[in-house]
Amino acid sequence: MLDLTHMLSGPYGAMLLTDLGARTIKVEPPGTGEGTRALLAGSADYSRQGMGAYFLTLNRGKESVCIDLKSDVGREIFYDLVRKADVVFDNFSVGVTKRLKIDHETLAKINPRIVTCSVSGFGETGPEPNRPAFDQVVQGMGGGMSITGFPDQAPLRSGIPVGDLGGGVFGAIGVLAALHERASTGCGRHVDISMLDVQISLLNYMATMHLMSGHVPERIGNSHFVHVPYNAYQTQTGYIIIACIGDAFFEKFRDVLVAPELKDPRYLLQPARYEDREKINAIIQAELMGNTAEYWLSRLRDARIPCAPVNNFEQALNDSQIRARDMVVDVQLQNGETVQMPGNPVKIGGTSDVTFEPPPMLGEHTESVLRNLLGYDAKRIESLRDCAAIQ
Repeated sequence: MLDLTHMLSGPYGAMLLTDLGARTIKVEPPGTGEGTRALLAGSADYSRQGMGAYFLTLNRGKESVCIDLKSDVGREIFYDLVRKADVVFDNFSVGVTKRLKIDHETLAKINPRIVTCSVSGFGETGPEPNRPAFDQVVQGMGGGMSITGFPDQAPLRSGIPVGDLGGGVFGAIGVLAALHERASTGCGRHVDISMLDVQISLLNYMATMHLMSGHVPERIGNSHFVHVPYNAYQTQTGYIIIACIGDAFFEKFRDVLVAPELKDPRYLLQPARYEDREKINAIIQAELMGNTAEYWLSRLRDARIPCAPVNNFEQALNDSQIRARDMVVDVQLQNGETVQMPGNPVKIGGTSDVTFEPPPMLGEHTESVLRNLLGYDAKRIESLRDCAAIQ
């Protein structure tokens, strides 16, 4: 895979494919390289070996080749790489690949089997494909922010950048689907991913509910529009989640809490609980403040009631289940230093222990890729370096 991505959405999609075994050659512009190399690079807390947390995480296991795609000579080198490649992944603004003469139509003439993927804010068709977009722009337009937060407060974006990350995930899915089709047709495809499209897809059944009824959902905080109790509740030592989906769970739950008012037989059925949801939530909240999160979680788990702590990052990343499934991994850098970062959530049976190679230094693999993959000799590589087509 030739990785032309930058910032977050594209690099994350390319990272997922790299984690799953793709040999990924990150094609960077000469000079300072891809933009995220500079993000946090000078931070004592959030950088290692001159690379910030963004770049360290998103580019693990990739190779770096510096080529000037704006020059004719550099572009010919890229075309040689395309002849060897299966995938070209980018998240440029719409029109950039065509302007650089590296769009799918051009590359398919060089390699008909090539699969290209472009992740952009609004996709390549429709009335406004050229509008600039970042994560919060598509979160706002996609409807999700309108239902996030509490009724008496402003809408909230998701704490994690679901606009960017969602685009990357669906880009990786599209690439894999196109490669699977190519196995039978012999021809590549272009995958066009809109970050806004992804946000609409993630509305899922709630969008269908609106389209069926015309009702516009509103912000309801951490509660649910059907199930009660389903919320985040405060205890003496922190917040916990209780999620009683269905009447059977509530029947067990009221035995754990032993609040007399919850024994009302009407509450054994969901409609009555939903009608009195504010009263029920107030009763539960008052009871839970009588003890610690650890106490209540133990009681709830013993009763097999869905529950969880509301973890901060330290708690989440040190959870025994997370650690057991290798969702925190060690990545050794070129200088021998080790950095921990999130692992790969895709577990495939029969594979041996997965290791993660370091992110590349700028242009670290330019010479080896040109020599070993493309067969360029030392004299040609030196001439390309002299004319600044490579770095």
